[in-house]
Amino acid sequence: MAKIYPSLMAGDILNLQREIEVLEKSDIAGYHIDIMDDHFVPNLTWGKMFVEAFSKITKKPLWVHLMVDDYRRWVDLLLPVLNANSIVSFHFESKNKFRETSSLIEKNNCIPSIAIKPKTPVEEVFPFLDVIHHVLVMSVEPGFSGQPFLPEVISKVETLVSACQINGSRVTIGMDGGIKEDNISMLAQKGVEDFAIGSGIFKYEDRVAIIKKLYDLSQV
Repeated sequence: MAKIYPSLMAGDILNLQREIEVLEKSDIAGYHIDIMDDHFVPNLTWGKMFVEAFSKITKKPLWVHLMVDDYRRWVDLLLPVLNANSIVSFHFESKNKFRETSSLIEKNNCIPSIAIKPKTPVEEVFPFLDVIHHVLVMSVEPGFSGQPFLPEVISKVETLVSACQINGSRVTIGMDGGIKEDNISMLAQKGVEDFAIGSGIFKYEDRVAIIKKLYDLSQV
């Protein structure tokens, strides 16, 4: 079943508490939070203080996407302030300690997730699927909200689904970037379950109505 996580970076930055209060009226699974360090990607966003503030105004899980060079440092910083069942996505391209980091995240009642950029072959994550059961397939180049969906990433989802069927792995596939009304149904049918959606929600005045529509479209 599809789960939708509004990406707060695309919301009204000066009124995020009000945004969350509105979104709480919908059936969202939680909130997607982009953490960028201006090194791994050419943009800078929030730190621990902001994540902690978000966790205090909602009981829902937070899906934290770490677009940073040293994701292990950020994992240590954020785990104490995350709600239970939050997802922590760290990038394969950062080349850090995947297994050790995954174990630490699980011990803190959160879900470890490995993320890949659009140009990274999905086969690169196969050796880690015994310990990491959530994969974030980026459908735009990470760093900025509002980019168009890259259709070439669809084959990554198909490859990952096929590999899991062959070896019996249970992996939840998440996707982030350019997801909206005209592609969410197709992506859900391909096997994507967790959707981080920014402008596909926040460009609409009625956030609750568009979320309901997106859920209806994602039913497979």
